[in-house]
Amino acid sequence: MRFWKMNGAGNDFIILNNIEEKLDHNLFPAIARTLCHRHLSIGADGFMVVEAPQQGGDYRMLFYNSDGSVGEMCGNGARCICRYGYENGLAGEEQTVETASGVVTGKRIDQRNYRIRLTDPTVIRLDYPVEAAGKPWPCSYIELGDPGLPHAVVPYPGLKDKTMDELRTLGRSLRWHPAFPKGANVNFCDVTGPDQVVELTYERGVEDFTYACGTGTGSMVLALTLKGLVSGEDVVVTVPGGTLRVTVDLEGTTVKSLWLTGPTNIVCTGEIRDEELTL
Repeated sequence: MRFWKMNGAGNDFIILNNIEEKLDHNLFPAIARTLCHRHLSIGADGFMVVEAPQQGGDYRMLFYNSDGSVGEMCGNGARCICRYGYENGLAGEEQTVETASGVVTGKRIDQRNYRIRLTDPTVIRLDYPVEAAGKPWPCSYIELGDPGLPHAVVPYPGLKDKTMDELRTLGRSLRWHPAFPKGANVNFCDVTGPDQVVELTYERGVEDFTYACGTGTGSMVLALTLKGLVSGEDVVVTVPGGTLRVTVDLEGTTVKSLWLTGPTNIVCTGEIRDEELTL
């Protein structure tokens, strides 16, 4: 099996082209669990599969978390797969990618930077307080796409001075909180200046902090924009893996579109020879 290993702002993925490989879909959860293990195989936050389109797009993207669970969509993954699609002749500089939660529009900015239109928000609850670790947290709750990808947006003053280790217990508690029936990606954030935000994300399916979460970043900026804390125009978000930019197009309080821009990196390409895989 041929593969690409890529990352988008530190959010890393293994990509397989199943138009060529023609593997049974039932194998993908086990493949994801095996290949994404950081000590025993290639290692990644997620596993993405390119399939033939079903709804008129350029191609279809299947996404699996590192634990083998199905992900509705992944923002940084979509940016990476857009670069994969362009460089492998599956699409042009502008492309449409079918995902489980809807169609994503992608655009090549330059060799390494790609911009995508995230799936539209289907649930927006700006004031959604949750109690965890013995205190209330003024969360917002956002779902993107249909079925919705769930995000808890958690303001955390002084976040830039906190480490993942210091927040891991709280992140895990909020990720599994009964207030979020689907679970949630937990996006801690702090506005540090005009349209400048710091973010840390505890991701479901990875069950730990990741270096970036594109849909989480988009959801977080959307919540802050609707609360009047940022402008929504080219908001700069600093994550452990680099910098992402988000633009929220509003008509009054109605969200017209949500855009995520950032870097991609081709880490390596090659052949999977993992002897633990059973195909």
